[in-house]
Amino acid sequence: MPESPSKTGPETAGPRAAASPPPAEKSAARTEAPRVAAASLVGTTIEYYDFAVYGTASALVLGPAFFPSGNPTVSSLAAFLTFAAAFLSRPLGVVLFGTIGDRLGRRQALVASLLLMGVATVGVGLLPTYETAGLLAPVLLVTLRLLQGLSMGGEWGGAVLLAAEHAPPGRRALYASVPQAGPSLGFLLSSAVILPTLHIAGRDGFADWAWRIPFLLSTVLVVIGLWVRTTVSESPVFRDAAQRTAQASAPAPESRFPLATLLKRYPGRLLLGTGAAIGGSAVYYLTIVYSLSYGPKELGIPQNTMLTAASIGAAAGIAITLPVARLSDRIGRRPVMLTGAVGCVLWAVPMYASLSSRDAWLITGAYTVGLMLLALMFSPVAAFLPELFPARLRYSGASAAFILANTLGGGFAPLVATWLNSRWDSPLVLGFYTGGLCLLSMLCLLALPETRDHEFDS
Repeated sequence: MPESPSKTGPETAGPRAAASPPPAEKSAARTEAPRVAAASLVGTTIEYYDFAVYGTASALVLGPAFFPSGNPTVSSLAAFLTFAAAFLSRPLGVVLFGTIGDRLGRRQALVASLLLMGVATVGVGLLPTYETAGLLAPVLLVTLRLLQGLSMGGEWGGAVLLAAEHAPPGRRALYASVPQAGPSLGFLLSSAVILPTLHIAGRDGFADWAWRIPFLLSTVLVVIGLWVRTTVSESPVFRDAAQRTAQASAPAPESRFPLATLLKRYPGRLLLGTGAAIGGSAVYYLTIVYSLSYGPKELGIPQNTMLTAASIGAAAGIAITLPVARLSDRIGRRPVMLTGAVGCVLWAVPMYASLSSRDAWLITGAYTVGLMLLALMFSPVAAFLPELFPARLRYSGASAAFILANTLGGGFAPLVATWLNSRWDSPLVLGFYTGGLCLLSMLCLLALPETRDHEFDS
């Protein structure tokens, strides 16, 4: 029988271990925790840098370069469709890397996902455009986007798990939240590359050839990330669970088919966990991706104004990520996340309404408040989702919930927003759409249990 998501204690943690790792081994793992968290952060930053570069390039030039059309809206929709294509392949990444991570180890899955993302991103930078290769160009672009999405399906769950499962007692959310700064850091890094490239090459030069530079530069970042990730140890929690499975007279079903076992035993937690994260995904992608295209094209806001506003807001969100996580270690995940969800419900309409003013200071202030409220949801979720599932299903469970939320709330957000603005030409519709998804997150959080005190080693 599937278990209710409201259950706590042993069902969530799984059966208690027959034998724990030696004290010296646990002590070594705790000592390594800061280095492991840093390694997780490097990887998620690179992964989201690659994603942010594509999202920004979609908003600026990829539509005309790969999907030429006399209608700018059609070109933008086609470019954002390729952005959404990567989200469609993310669930396949959950299956692939979730199985690797739950059966062979968190670290192996993370190294493979980062390598795949790097190859796909460099490939985008080397692609011929439609003018040169015709229909082959968009076909190759979509293929590489699908590979990027496949890698992203395995990245988030592995990064937060590796950090959380090395964390000292009482600081699980703090360490798990370190890789949560990766998406915003990746966006800031992409802006730090794109803005000067735009300035030096000019808008025409960027559209003609310089858009390739940010994609090709990811080669250096991937090499650094791979080196960092191969120097850290495997999760002690995974090693303990794998040892118990190996000693069992008959392997547990989850050791062979973790995702199938997850869907059979924990469907409620998976659905509610997805709903709990969906609002934050919408806030992030509409702010960081869609509005960078919508503001300049539809409202005449300078591109640099939008990039600067989003960058300052992202930096503010990063600044409070660790303090918010530490707070959730003290008072619980749900109170902090519920505060963020309620705040986003109330602030979504004013935030996007600020675009109508076309005032740089007002937009920057509104985005900064919005992305700080997002941090209240986004920071604790790195510990909250893994805590909903037992160790041998944790990679698949946490990844599936987060990636489904990203796909439904974030991947299709630019498409939905483009359609909404074609019907109602007002930034207010962005606020109502985002606020509705944040309301859904609030309701799902109310239906889920508090997980701060759940046993994590078993």
